[in-house]
Amino acid sequence: MELAYLAAGIGAGITTLGAGIGIGIIGKSAMEGSARQPEASGDIRTSMLISAAFIEGVALFGQVVCIVLALK
Repeated sequence: MELAYLAAGIGAGITTLGAGIGIGIIGKSAMEGSARQPEASGDIRTSMLISAAFIEGVALFGQVVCIVLALK
């Protein structure tokens, strides 16, 4: 049973790292897009926030799945 807890911790950690990297890439791209086209910064910001929210939702779902599977 101890290996299940270890696997859940590793899975949740990988999920968190993936989400952090994804949001970092989105932020970098949004900054570059805003610098290249300042007039579209409002649309870029909106798209960035929606994408970041979806990534956070998937990351939270992944963490919950890891923890629930470890507790079974």
